[in-house]
Amino acid sequence: MNPKIKKILKEIVSTLLILFVVSLIVNYFRSPKLDSNTLPSLEATLTDGSTWSSKEVKKPLVVHFWATWCRVCKLEASSIDALAKEANVITIAVNSGRNQEIKAFMDERKLSYKVINDESGALSRAFKIEAFPTTFIFDSSKQLSSTQTGYTTLAGLKARLALTH
Repeated sequence: MNPKIKKILKEIVSTLLILFVVSLIVNYFRSPKLDSNTLPSLEATLTDGSTWSSKEVKKPLVVHFWATWCRVCKLEASSIDALAKEANVITIAVNSGRNQEIKAFMDERKLSYKVINDESGALSRAFKIEAFPTTFIFDSSKQLSSTQTGYTTLAGLKARLALTH
């Protein structure tokens, strides 16, 4: 292999590794510190009018906080939608307007995941959300397994979910 190409590849790999480590550190400091690592009891009406209850959760659960006004959330929405077709996902739209506004956002982007409208921000305060998007993964016994703040790929979400017991 050409020495110049080898040097460039080495620089690219080194840079990617540094970015990965920095993102882990930033995520650690930005992740909310919950009062308890147990999924709280929660019952809510979804934007489609159906009801959802955390009491019915029997397998790992992804709880995803997002907002219609959040640019990063918009980028990540298709990954959340794809994951929701394969896994147990509940999303919480924070300070994003009325149900009709959230439905219009979802329809425009052809998204179909379950949404709780946290119009007043009460749920986001209860989960101590400070940045969007924020994703929690709880295991089948409702214990917190993973937290991710900021953008993550579908592969990253699936990997975190796969590590959940």
